Amino acid sequence: MEIIFKSSWVRKDNPCCKIERILKVNNTQRTIQRFEDCRDAVKARALSSTRKNPRCAADGNELLRFHCTTLTCSLGSRGSSTLCGSIPGCGICTIIRHGFQGKECKGVRTTASSGRAHDSLLGCTDERRAMLVCRVIAGRVKRVAEDAPPPEEDGASSAAAGSYDSVAGYAGIYSNLEELSVFNPRAILPCFVVIYKALES
Repeated sequence: MEIIFKSSWVRKDNPCCKIERILKVNNTQRTIQRFEDCRDAVKARALSSTRKNPRCAADGNELLRFHCTTLTCSLGSRGSSTLCGSIPGCGICTIIRHGFQGKECKGVRTTASSGRAHDSLLGCTDERRAMLVCRVIAGRVKRVAEDAPPPEEDGASSAAAGSYDSVAGYAGIYSNLEELSVFNPRAILPCFVVIYKALES
């Protein structure tokens, strides 16, 4: 997992980060079932659609994606693997306990690279951060042109209202690495948490 995390940081000219700990997420059976239900729904739609999409029909178009969030507790420090009670203050513990809540209309942003996920956490000045490595049922993806602006909430909502499950948006210097907004938060299954400190260039 460390190799996957570091190799997708992209900006090879800059120092990457110092990984403190990598933790495996023990999802509840209910969470896993919801994820599998999302996959089954995507597969069923693909099989019944006149627009053939072999990947969606096979596995729901599952991808491995990154999502960076805040970390305000001692998770990962000195062997700690206990979630804190600072909800919603601590982003990582909130997501692991309750999933990606309250973001259905806008979509949950995931990225194909750890570096892009790190950069997308705007306004965060915390030295320690948490990166989720997730399985994602992308389903049918609406692609946005590279020269178009990032998808806004209205755009995501209109796409969600149609036959798309996610939208691949503009990613700036990472334009060859898709930034994917997934409409159904249950279609994202956190598998690992990378606790790290970003190093300044």
